Amino acid sequence: MVTQLVPQDYSGVVSVKRKGEVIIEEAFGYADMPNKRPNRLDTIFVTASAGKAFTAVGILRLIEQGKLGFDSQIGGLLAFDLKRIDTGITVRELLTHTSGIPDYFDESKGGEYADLFRDFPNYRIRKNSDFIPFFIDLPMMYPRGTKFHYNQTGYVTLGLIIEAVTGLPFDEFLTREVFTPCGMDGTWYHEYDRLPANCANVYIYDKPRNEYYTNIYSSGAKGTGDGGVFTTLGDVERFWRNLYAGNIVSQDMLRQMTTPQVSTNTFGYGLWLEHTAGRYIPHFEGCEDGISFWSAYDETEDLLVTLISNKGDNIWKLEREIMKMIYDDIPPYFEYGE
Repeated sequence: MVTQLVPQDYSGVVSVKRKGEVIIEEAFGYADMPNKRPNRLDTIFVTASAGKAFTAVGILRLIEQGKLGFDSQIGGLLAFDLKRIDTGITVRELLTHTSGIPDYFDESKGGEYADLFRDFPNYRIRKNSDFIPFFIDLPMMYPRGTKFHYNQTGYVTLGLIIEAVTGLPFDEFLTREVFTPCGMDGTWYHEYDRLPANCANVYIYDKPRNEYYTNIYSSGAKGTGDGGVFTTLGDVERFWRNLYAGNIVSQDMLRQMTTPQVSTNTFGYGLWLEHTAGRYIPHFEGCEDGISFWSAYDETEDLLVTLISNKGDNIWKLEREIMKMIYDDIPPYFEYGE
């Protein structure tokens, strides 16, 4: 049984549904450890880089509305001085992590995300433009379009493009165009110092002191185009269902989202792709100090798996074990960022 795979000290939610059957849908651990307030199925969790999927569908909606093109260049979309950044970078290259734009936090180099805020207070990060000072003076990482390299700045830039094209704050646009139409009433870019009821705190383990502390100093005060959205288990399912029903983007655009767009065959538009059982299964994920998120949908099996942890549990190992129960050709797990 799947329940037996979940570690005893797991904190968050686990959901596996297949062909109308609920295999597991259960909450574990605490949303508030000191006060022993338990996580629930409707608890609101922050999801780190998982928000890139929402940024991507926002961009794809603008493309389908004719307000933007895959080949639109940032030099013609953004009004500020790009300095050494190639003005010919396209929307497609930003979507597929092939732009070469300088990354304000390059995960391949290791390090802690919280280190970004040693000299620049994290409480000042509340919109996409607040990240511009972190990357604007850096050189290009590589010539645009020449390779795939996961990139935070690319999706912050997509958030800036949404605001430039629509004249709306990034989060308001996504609420109007995606969250509200999909009935995702628990999804929003909350500010850490203005959280609503029923939110889970995020916990980081302090090994020397053998205790947990919250991550309030480890990320920006509000999410941006590269992540930081708050959502619920139910809203994640609503997103997948509406996406595949053609309620967010057209079926043709969905096909492009879930088809490899890079030579590594691992990424479409805003979604990671894993080749399993002779087809590509899309998922989106997020990892930050104390945050773990992973959700996949296989239309052929009508299989929806969502794992969320608010204390950084290794959900990648858990999802491998779950997927091995369903598929014969699942490779060993790799932890996010490796």
